Amino acid sequence: MGLSQKCQYTVRAVLELAKRYGSGAVRASEIAANQAVPQRFLEIILNELKPSGIVESRRGVQGGYFLVPEPKDITLGQIIRLVEGPLDPVRCTGDTQNACCPLIDNCALVGIWQEAKEAVEKVYDGTTFQDLVDKEKLFDCRKSNDYCI
Repeated sequence: MGLSQKCQYTVRAVLELAKRYGSGAVRASEIAANQAVPQRFLEIILNELKPSGIVESRRGVQGGYFLVPEPKDITLGQIIRLVEGPLDPVRCTGDTQNACCPLIDNCALVGIWQEAKEAVEKVYDGTTFQDLVDKEKLFDCRKSNDYCI
């Protein structure tokens, strides 16, 4: 399962807001510049996140966007599902009740697809935005210690 460009942009926008959590509102132009996301597309994405309660905005001179929950309380899986929907690699792993496939009861592949789904969910749902912020801080620390004469 590949993630759409929109989903990648959304994750990067939430990461940027997570990095600045508690520091006030962040202008869309700053998020766009720091995360290499086209600003016009970013504003659409951020506005689509508002009904979920993940992001809010403030107008005015001190305006911009901010994360509502703490970064430790938002998982990568939550954001991916908001944009992409379920993490099922194939329809039958998410539709076992309706039996979308006539072979579902005799298919050797369903078990493999279910394992793949569970593995992806484990990674995405086990990764919070605080984990990503902390990981990025490690990268920044390495960069500052990496110099040449």
